[in-house]
Amino acid sequence: MSKDKKQEPTQGKELSEWQKRNQEYLQKKAEEEAQLAKEKAQADTNKKEVAKAPEEETTLSEWQKQNREYLRKKAEEETEEEQESDLSEDTEEEDDSDSNPEEQKESAEDQSSLENEEETAETEQVEEEDEKSEETKVEEKRTKSKEKIVKPSIPSVHIWRAVTILIPSLLVLFFSIYLLTPYSTLKNIEVTGTVETNADQIKEASGIRDSDYTFGLLLNKDKHAEMIKSNHWIESASIHYQFPTNFTIQVKEYGIIAYYVSGEDHYPILSSGTVETSPVSLVSLPETYMSVLFNDEQQVKTLIEQLAEVSPEIKQAIKTIELAPTSVTNDLLKITMNDTDEVLVPLSELGKKLPYYSKIKPQLTVPSGIDMEVGIYSYSLADKALEDERIKAKEEEKKKLEEEKKKQEEQGNQNQTTQQSQSR
Repeated sequence: MSKDKKQEPTQGKELSEWQKRNQEYLQKKAEEEAQLAKEKAQADTNKKEVAKAPEEETTLSEWQKQNREYLRKKAEEETEEEQESDLSEDTEEEDDSDSNPEEQKESAEDQSSLENEEETAETEQVEEEDEKSEETKVEEKRTKSKEKIVKPSIPSVHIWRAVTILIPSLLVLFFSIYLLTPYSTLKNIEVTGTVETNADQIKEASGIRDSDYTFGLLLNKDKHAEMIKSNHWIESASIHYQFPTNFTIQVKEYGIIAYYVSGEDHYPILSSGTVETSPVSLVSLPETYMSVLFNDEQQVKTLIEQLAEVSPEIKQAIKTIELAPTSVTNDLLKITMNDTDEVLVPLSELGKKLPYYSKIKPQLTVPSGIDMEVGIYSYSLADKALEDERIKAKEEEKKKLEEEKKKQEEQGNQNQTTQQSQSR
């Protein structure tokens, strides 16, 4: 209405300086209101963006605070400018009141309209600020509720890192506690495969002590199995573990190939070539066994090595083995069989020549001797005995003749000495 009243008296007239300034002021005011409306629209769009992107809540709320501060400062500046313009207008009105009473009326009406407009603008501004504060409060509540509901998830990389550290640490802790308890030394040891030895001898040879940790025995079981072989009866040994504390020592002993016979004592000769130092009782001897009548360590080992090439049937048929060296063969052996057959064979060639006995035996009808010293031939033991007797008789006759000859020579020497003495 103030604008219409202002335009009615000015039609057909030139605008005064004050009216021009008033129009400029109104135009400026309209631009500022348009700018405010634009900023409000921008704020609304920012609020929507805030709702879409909850990560930028803190930055948007700061922006709103800055915007509110900016609007408050701008409103204060506008009020100061209005007051200054009102003062300048009052002075001009006083100057113009003397010249033009109609202009005074118009200026008063314009001033009242301006005051009304300022009041409405201020009320609108306050309402806008209230609305903004309410909206910010609602937004803050929403963001707080979202913060409460949405919990940030831990990346899987950090979880795996924690797991790789925690699990080994826990295992080390539990293992340390286990080592401090008496359960760490509990062991149940069982020995199998013993015939000539017993479990106590095997445990002593293994070096296993009651105070040893179960876990340590599990790690060093091969080492302890190797130590068991220090017993000359043991050919092989192995240790097997069964959860939680059971250990089984499985051994294999050397077999007894023959017995070294010295008088009434019988000492076992093992398949390793070792002669046992302690004799066995006669009760424990088997019905048939191989007797060896020499105990030289190297010769016994060679004999066992050579017998390993002979079939079990021939070895079971052997009764005794003794040395019968000659001027030609110093390691000649005389082997007597259970059926009284005799075999002469060099010790170094026993494994090669003695297997021929199984082919010669079916051709023999009487107890015979087989000479394998040089070539292979057989003969009757009876004939051999007669021949030996003849040779023995001849040797005895030869000895008698030599003795008689010596006696005759001695008598002749004595006669010569007596004749010489008489002649003197």
